[in-house]
Amino acid sequence: MVAPGDVEVEPGRMYRTWLYNDQFPGPEIRVKQGERLRVTVENRLPEDTTIHWHGIPVPNAMDGVPGLTQDPIRPGETFVYDFIADVPGSYLYHSHVGLQIDRGLIGSLVVEETHSHVDYDREYTLVLDDFLPGAPAALTNRGPGPLRGGGIMGRGMMGGMMSGMMGMQVPPYTGLLINGRLPQDPAAFETRRGERVRLRVLNPSGATTCRFAITGHRMIVVSTDGRPVQPLAVDSLDIGMGERYDVIVEANNPGAWTIMAVAVEASLPPAQAVLRYEDAAQTSPAANAVPEGLQRGRVLDLFDLRALEETETAPPNRTIDLTLFGGMMGSAWTINGQAYPDADPIEIHEGERIRVRMVNQSMMIHPMHLHGHFFRVGGVLKDTVIVLPHMGRVSLDFTADNPGKWFFHCHNIYHMESGMARVVRYV
Repeated sequence: MVAPGDVEVEPGRMYRTWLYNDQFPGPEIRVKQGERLRVTVENRLPEDTTIHWHGIPVPNAMDGVPGLTQDPIRPGETFVYDFIADVPGSYLYHSHVGLQIDRGLIGSLVVEETHSHVDYDREYTLVLDDFLPGAPAALTNRGPGPLRGGGIMGRGMMGGMMSGMMGMQVPPYTGLLINGRLPQDPAAFETRRGERVRLRVLNPSGATTCRFAITGHRMIVVSTDGRPVQPLAVDSLDIGMGERYDVIVEANNPGAWTIMAVAVEASLPPAQAVLRYEDAAQTSPAANAVPEGLQRGRVLDLFDLRALEETETAPPNRTIDLTLFGGMMGSAWTINGQAYPDADPIEIHEGERIRVRMVNQSMMIHPMHLHGHFFRVGGVLKDTVIVLPHMGRVSLDFTADNPGKWFFHCHNIYHMESGMARVVRYV
């Protein structure tokens, strides 16, 4: 059921938002690899909605993009999503109508492996989010507005300052969340010394790329966007909207430790949670503790990762060049100068090997997400990839093996709604 409801993201304060089954984030959906998932959506909202199953390959009719793969679910109507969960991994589900992600319509989907590629003793899912206390609204990009510039990293601060000079706006978020809770009442994740803890770190937020780290511990990255990779130890990682990383934390430092996610491009109160050892005397982290990984150490470089599975390396049949731009003095966010829906589709043929080369000529990060396919970027498979600002470049390759009409867009929902999207159409 999708309906309005109240949530308590900090002690004693209730906020009205929209919820899946009266929960925020929505209830985790967990199935085993190869199982059939059937979800009946009853819309009790005052407007249309859909659900997109982010990252997991589904039949085109189940993809949840209104006006492209299905008619929207009208108020009072129901719709049944039905598909086989073939590919294990950490995924998301969320509305794909307007700005409804920023009304709370997000959740996690876990497809458990038949045979895990990594050993661990217990696991937790961490859902990162940016908290908007009221209803979302389209950004006008006129005047300085409620810009919150100046992240903790160089490119965040530069992005904030340049955005301010160019008159760009960001939503008036009040802070970041982990599992629907602000730092005043953080979620706690228990472990014992000697355990290996698997954290599924997901970012379905509306407009915030985060840097994630844990005080007193390194992380071993074991998958990205649900696809397994060779283990790689890092101190922190950046996770864009729509991305997911699975990490292993080796519990070898008893105590209570801060888990933190900070905004890369904006100045917001960070998300915080607690990693707590059951057999330690300390129950709360040290006050104002900041993970070492947010100050120094190794930040994950996506191009250092290598897939555990074989990836297609054949040369492309065709190369498509895309320029990402916009957000300056009221302009739309565009791909090759066109704003969706008034944009030409990207036409492909079944069986082709396609290379997409992107250059970001804007001042903001764009996490670009392709529906219905995994793509190869660097040495791994993903479905969402960050394209950095200030002439950042990324190339991705995919095989056209899932016919239909598929959405390709920036997963900053405000950029998407302002035009940074295309349809990839099989012909």
